[in-house]
Amino acid sequence: MEFVSDPPVWMKIQKMKQRVRWQEPIIVKRGIDQTQLVIDDGQEDRPEFSFLVVGDSGSGAHRSHHPQRQIAEQMLLHRNDCRFVVHTGDVVYLVGSREYYHKNFIEPYREFLVNGENPKNIKYDRMLFNQPFLPVPGNHDYYDLPFLYGLLAQTALPLRRLFRSQIDFDAGWHGSFQGEAYAKAFLDYLLNINNKQQLEEHLDRYYNANINNGRCLRYQPKEFTRLPNRYYTFRSGDIDFFALDSNTFNTPLPLSEDAEGDANRRILEKRRADARREQQEILRTMDSLNPDRPEEAEQLDDLRTKLEQLEEIENDVDKHLNATGEVTVDWEQLNWLQQRLIESWHTDSVRGRVIYLHHPPYVTEATKWYQSQTLAVRDRLREVLDEVAKAVGNLAGDRPLVDLVLTGHAHCLEYLRTGNTGHGDSHINWIICGGSGYSLRRQRESGLEITEQLGKDIRTVARSLLFVGRSGQGYHKHRPYSFLRVDVRSGTPPKFVIRPFVVERYQQQWHESEVKPFEI
Repeated sequence: MEFVSDPPVWMKIQKMKQRVRWQEPIIVKRGIDQTQLVIDDGQEDRPEFSFLVVGDSGSGAHRSHHPQRQIAEQMLLHRNDCRFVVHTGDVVYLVGSREYYHKNFIEPYREFLVNGENPKNIKYDRMLFNQPFLPVPGNHDYYDLPFLYGLLAQTALPLRRLFRSQIDFDAGWHGSFQGEAYAKAFLDYLLNINNKQQLEEHLDRYYNANINNGRCLRYQPKEFTRLPNRYYTFRSGDIDFFALDSNTFNTPLPLSEDAEGDANRRILEKRRADARREQQEILRTMDSLNPDRPEEAEQLDDLRTKLEQLEEIENDVDKHLNATGEVTVDWEQLNWLQQRLIESWHTDSVRGRVIYLHHPPYVTEATKWYQSQTLAVRDRLREVLDEVAKAVGNLAGDRPLVDLVLTGHAHCLEYLRTGNTGHGDSHINWIICGGSGYSLRRQRESGLEITEQLGKDIRTVARSLLFVGRSGQGYHKHRPYSFLRVDVRSGTPPKFVIRPFVVERYQQQWHESEVKPFEI
């Protein structure tokens, strides 16, 4: 049974364009760049600043603990020292539904919101942040819920008992409606403004920041905290930040129509059948457990984690098997990234570049490293960076084209570095921050090095330098949830001090710890 559905890429692009009234004449006439924002927080734009990073956080409370709230409370200790918060996606589980924004986002992050002392009075589509909160959409923020599953989740036994427990799947009657809930929560949802005069007044009021001989959105904490688009860019401390929507360029290429393609198809079909069979076995086991008993509650938590992993495996296989003909790729966004990176390198005042997106191109987490979506995102970013390398030439010298890439999707904290890949993504620092509240994952058993086949040779293209994720078994299982504080230093090229913070659930108790900071 299909628990969630993922809208096709063309639909995601089309729907999001409609919601922000992408490039309509009234916007173009004003010279507004709908992919740019300026942070107007009243602070001096200094070369040394800090920011927080979280990802894959959008879970509610469990029966006896609340991982996301634990992380949020630790983040509060650093809030006054940090200029903004970056979120790497999957803001609300399981299907990005507006039904779960209060429980899975507003309540945990209430201190970051205006009127957060009364979170029940905050509407998900009227949120106003005390300081910049800058997310990108994750795959769960786009997911929808088949009607039959929603009906079962609310009415049927034995699933009803499962969903009524506090260790549930965070699924209600419906899903995100192709990312609509995310758009209404975080984007400037211009589609709701029907009156032309009101739209003109809105654009003149909030899109009045001057940049590159044009205008863009002015992001003002406590006043106006909407994003102009699902992907966007901003500058802080002479560092260019590029926020991407990787959900629209993660579709794998179709399988080849030859013996190798047939063999790969059989492997994928077997993997999908095994995942479906294991899902059914897990559901039967979960129905026999009592969430009021601490040990069984922990087991339920583990089984829910496993069930969600299997669902992701099934979705990834379906995405690959269903890829036929000409695959839809969001080249408009990728071409935008290419041109903006080239412009950034040709702007003397810019001293560094940071990209953040949901899907990691490099990862050693056990369920993500081999996925077709991982490889697809890696290939698409390589295409972009290869073109940037050609355009930039010797201007970059021995520096990587991007100083830091932040991602989520893999439910862990991991730091990797690419070596000489033979492409524009060589020697880049990649950090996955996807362990901020939802089910944690283990590292794969097949080693720290990521390799690729090059002709008859196999070469190492990346290496994992730090991994914080689920470990241990039974009563000795460790669940280390995490977030990052990034301190940016002055100078060119800039230095980034990465400070990982961990709140670990171990033997039904919380333990705080700080991983040793490192500089990149």
